[in-house]
Amino acid sequence: MKQKEDVNVLGMEIRMYQLGFIGTGNMGSALARSACAGISADEVLLANRTKATAERLAEELGCAAGENCDVAKMSRYIFLGVKPQAMAELLSEIAPVLRERKDRFVLVSMAAGVKLGTIEHMLQTEYPVIRMMPNIAAAVGESMLLFTANAKVTKEERQEFCHYMEGMGQIDEIPEGWMDAGCALSGSGTAFAFLFLEALSDGAVACGLPRERAMKYAAQTLLGSAKLMLEDGRHPAELKDAVCSPGGTTIAGISVLESAGFRGAAIEAVKAAYGRACELS
Repeated sequence: MKQKEDVNVLGMEIRMYQLGFIGTGNMGSALARSACAGISADEVLLANRTKATAERLAEELGCAAGENCDVAKMSRYIFLGVKPQAMAELLSEIAPVLRERKDRFVLVSMAAGVKLGTIEHMLQTEYPVIRMMPNIAAAVGESMLLFTANAKVTKEERQEFCHYMEGMGQIDEIPEGWMDAGCALSGSGTAFAFLFLEALSDGAVACGLPRERAMKYAAQTLLGSAKLMLEDGRHPAELKDAVCSPGGTTIAGISVLESAGFRGAAIEAVKAAYGRACELS
């Protein structure tokens, strides 16, 4: 793994950082927090459209803050944490800085629906580019992080990227053609899970449980169910059947969910998120 180094640009020494984050919103800040938990904070540089936001997070984490062009100039892995609609403007801003660099760097896009080829077209240059889709659970080390990369990214860089991201949760490299579907499931799916958690706790409150306990029970129930499925390996339908005793409480609840179209609504939610990701491509 390469260590930080100094390069000389126009006669001035510039400190190099391993990871630079442009955009410290919900996702960018979650990734930065997780990164700083796994490597030294002085290897990380942050920037944000509102500079004070990056500075506050940098102070919290013990890393450095600067401008977008500082990240583009001084980072080996440049994380582009802006919304898809803002990608063209950001790339236009940092393109002159990237063209001046003589050292190796990798661009890492977190923008849903923005393809590798689109980034290359916007920059009019073929740089090493990784397209990633984490989710907000990166903040607690339980993200499902999907990524794909163009041919310019070496095997060693893929491995190094995974090393830097390993504290964020599960990582899977997939073909780019799967990215929009993966985004719809593991990216948008966190919001679907939060909605379900809220509904479960609302139901328990309606039955007399205090709100705080209802939310805790609901969250642990989903956490335990997901962990069991991952470690046990059985199909979720088989695990569901294992809980449903004949004539019992669980099958009564399942019957209501099926009557209300729960399964179909979940399928259509993922399809809608996928459709929107395709529109952004």
